[in-house]
Amino acid sequence: MWLTSRQRGSVAEALRRCGVRTSGRVGRNPGVLGRICGVRTAWNTIGDGEFFCPGCGGDRNYRRRTGRRRFTLLGVPLLSRGTAGPVVECASCRDHFGTDVLDHPTTHRFSAMLRDAVHTVALAVLAAGGTSSRTVLSRAVGAVRSAGFDDCTEDQLTTLVAALAEDTGRLPGGPCDPSGVTLAIELHEALDPLAPHLAPPGREAILLQAARIALADGPYTPAEREVLATVGAALTMGAEDVERLLAAARTPS
Repeated sequence: MWLTSRQRGSVAEALRRCGVRTSGRVGRNPGVLGRICGVRTAWNTIGDGEFFCPGCGGDRNYRRRTGRRRFTLLGVPLLSRGTAGPVVECASCRDHFGTDVLDHPTTHRFSAMLRDAVHTVALAVLAAGGTSSRTVLSRAVGAVRSAGFDDCTEDQLTTLVAALAEDTGRLPGGPCDPSGVTLAIELHEALDPLAPHLAPPGREAILLQAARIALADGPYTPAEREVLATVGAALTMGAEDVERLLAAARTPS
């Protein structure tokens, strides 16, 4: 920390009063000055929780902290230098991060979001195309199980789709919702929070998976295309990318 001439004189005078001999060059040698005076922060914890630590690369406990900075002389705090933070301090690596780091979900939370999103997308595709095809149901069950619902069965998915059909207006073409607006809202509710945390390949994988469920019993129906377009939009994908992926899904993997 570099001081002005006036500040160096004040520090030198204070040191002489304390019986410390100086060379007259206080403030010009950072190494010596750092041992004599500096600025320290006294931290205060205002909250805690669990977060994904960018430094550790995994889920860790954190403390949310604010601080007061003070100029110190020979270890004694003298003058206030303002406030610091708020910051997020990792309980493991002790690094400090901006509070926006808390916007990133923990690994556990991210896995749950992805699992729920795949489940919702699979149900939407089945609702649009029907559950009469065993091939379609089998493909949907495989997608949902791979996302984390290990005990998912064809009967469970069929029951859920039937329940949606009985809830007036929730399926495309319903008497109170001919455009499937309510179903589109549910897709956005499941995918909107997830999309910012997915890399482009991850978003594409979800749409391709949904497209292959729809194609399991033949070409896309208009209702299936509408649902897939909604999935792509909720994943912040452009219309051209959606069409490219729907075409790519027709090619056997």
